[in-house]
Amino acid sequence: MKFLAWTALAGLMMIAPAHAEPPAFTTCSTPTSAPACAAVRGSRTEGWGPQSRAEVFAQHGLVTTSQPLAAQAGLQILKQGGNAVDAAVATAAMLNLMEPMSVGVGGDVFAIVYIAKEHKLYTLNASGMAPSGATVQHYADLGYHADPANWGPGSGMPGGGILTVTVPGSVWGWNAVLSRLGTMSFKQVLAPAAAYAEEGFPVSERMAFEWRLPNALPLKACCSAKDPDSIATWYIDGKPPAAGQIFRNPALARTFHLLQDQGADAFYKGEVARAIVAKSTAVGGTMTLEDLAAYKGEWVEPAHIVYKGHDLYELPPPSQAWAALEMLNVLEACTPIWAPGQTLASLGPRSPKYWHLMVEAKKLAYADLIAVNADPNFVKVPVEMLLSKAHAKALCGRVDPDHASRTGPPAPTPPGGDTIVLSTADSQGNMVAWVNSNYSGFGSGLTVPGYGFILHNRGGLFSLDPASPNAIAPHKRPFNTLAAGFVMEDGKPLMSMLLMGGDMQAQGHAQALVDIFDLGANLQMTTDMARFRHSQISNKLTLEKELYDLVGKDLTAMGHDLTPPDSSAMGGFQAIAVQPGPSGNGKPVYRAGSDHRKDGEAVGY
Repeated sequence: MKFLAWTALAGLMMIAPAHAEPPAFTTCSTPTSAPACAAVRGSRTEGWGPQSRAEVFAQHGLVTTSQPLAAQAGLQILKQGGNAVDAAVATAAMLNLMEPMSVGVGGDVFAIVYIAKEHKLYTLNASGMAPSGATVQHYADLGYHADPANWGPGSGMPGGGILTVTVPGSVWGWNAVLSRLGTMSFKQVLAPAAAYAEEGFPVSERMAFEWRLPNALPLKACCSAKDPDSIATWYIDGKPPAAGQIFRNPALARTFHLLQDQGADAFYKGEVARAIVAKSTAVGGTMTLEDLAAYKGEWVEPAHIVYKGHDLYELPPPSQAWAALEMLNVLEACTPIWAPGQTLASLGPRSPKYWHLMVEAKKLAYADLIAVNADPNFVKVPVEMLLSKAHAKALCGRVDPDHASRTGPPAPTPPGGDTIVLSTADSQGNMVAWVNSNYSGFGSGLTVPGYGFILHNRGGLFSLDPASPNAIAPHKRPFNTLAAGFVMEDGKPLMSMLLMGGDMQAQGHAQALVDIFDLGANLQMTTDMARFRHSQISNKLTLEKELYDLVGKDLTAMGHDLTPPDSSAMGGFQAIAVQPGPSGNGKPVYRAGSDHRKDGEAVGY
């Protein structure tokens, strides 16, 4: 029998090809994709069948974000004894390298941090300020004026280039949270990102798809080109890196090492500051060394409401995040009026009426948002009034429960944004909700040569209308799409919650919170559930395909202007919750969800 088995195997070996074909490892993104792309998806054997994966549970520490290696960097810091704040900065630095189109030291950062020993929330605003030469008149002299067809943020502003660059806040914010709430220094938390920047990492499929530089030069409207410094830094042999190709950024490693050795002063007062101003001046910008040296972020009070017995906190102006709270207030006050005898739960997410009411509540909240949101250091933003239950109830009559409303004069959809969000938690009970961004993909498109980072284009959300509360002015912060949320229950932390993606963020936060508190979803279910995105300026409504197939015809019949279905517009959700009840050993039990639309994961130990 042994002889027969051996001869059979020998025969198979003789007829095998000399060189086996390698597996296709298809991405299903080309017309010649493998037959595997026609397969149907398998289902889970427990829980909700469409759920992409289970929640992740851990006690000692947990990190969730959009890139696996970045999540592991944060986890490494936790294992080395760092707290949730230290892990957040380490994760953000890794994302600067691995998702450079979305985040970097040249961008903005906001955070909500819960410190367990103080039983206290801290809210950070480290968003950029306009340089000293940024005035409405200066832009008019260059031929830029408010656009009557765009009555929202960004009216008249260019989409990229040096005129959209504000003083970066990321490094100030990273340093501020470490100094006040962390336990480690730049020396420790930037080490993983600096090492990867020098050694390189394989680019993921999604990042390869998004790795496209925008045009950034020159300023003239006639024609535009990519920044040569950006091509030299971000492309390999003049081309975007392909999936699996190794990308290195030794210039960014140099910046990280300067921060490790000299602290934030290297960025705002030292050689990096001089390089930023030199780049800005070379392409027609007005930023000065004094603008950088004088930059300061702020510790602020979050916006707050009570919803379903929970204390919900979001970022205040100039962030758009507080609009999520107004949207929830409207749903709470108006659903009994719009659908008598029904609740969001009884309508359910398969009902066209459910989605109609969600979209209409969003429109009401964003109408207030766009009308008043701006830098509160320059104008009064009446957030307390707009987040009152009385104001929400007063808005109910503006909605037809059976027909879509208009949002304003027809206008094109403004460009979206690229952002990263992450959350961390540690064994002491500290938790962080963190959002960091360049705004658009690769920001302004301008790279600081020799230092490996993009200058963001958040200033593109200013208005050139002098009457707007959001009109550009020196040292002013623009309307900001970044959002971070936190939920408390009976004075204790319950959940950090984030969902990135331009103007999707506030409306996405509200959808996720309804999924959890009205529909009873767990965190991974919440991120896997279909979402909508509504553009206030164009009044266009986008649904994911499965949702479009379910209710698209009904919503169109109700007067909603639907675009073709699209999941790329739905952002990415990351959240960590504290599991209710005693754990048995005195440590918190965390559970987390991470968006399947991104590359990331939740990791813990």
